[in-house]
Amino acid sequence: MSQSGAMAAQWLFHDTAEAEGEYQRQNLKEEKRRLAEEKRKFEKEMRDFRSKKQLEEKRLVQERQLFEMKWKILEEELQKLAKDKQDMEIEKEQYYSQKNTETYTQETGKRIVRGELFFSGVCNERGLKKRYKDLIKIFHPDNADGDNDTLLEINREYDNLRKVFE
Repeated sequence: MSQSGAMAAQWLFHDTAEAEGEYQRQNLKEEKRRLAEEKRKFEKEMRDFRSKKQLEEKRLVQERQLFEMKWKILEEELQKLAKDKQDMEIEKEQYYSQKNTETYTQETGKRIVRGELFFSGVCNERGLKKRYKDLIKIFHPDNADGDNDTLLEINREYDNLRKVFE
């Protein structure tokens, strides 16, 4: 090759290298622009994610507080229910003990059933009179099952209830 050919080849090489360098610079600029755009998108996604995360954390805190409040109400109601059940059992025991309680007179030793038990369930004056007449027929001392002390107790309770209904 001649010297002019070598120069031309060198010039051509230099020109080609420069063109390739320019092409690579353009590619690098384009790549840099694309990466900057991706970075902006990523940063926006990060901000959106953090915002959603904060909102979700607030929602979870509110739900937890609501759950705890409901739980507390349920516990209180359960305690009330247990207390009501206990009170009902006590009242039931008192009712049955009162119903089954019998007293004895000291003089005769006979048992006398308390008068209020005979009139339980009576809610008006008419019912009271009917029950009284039925009881007198059963417990009058002239009857075989009659008992004077029981009759006195029935009369005492009848008088008390008659005053209440008047």
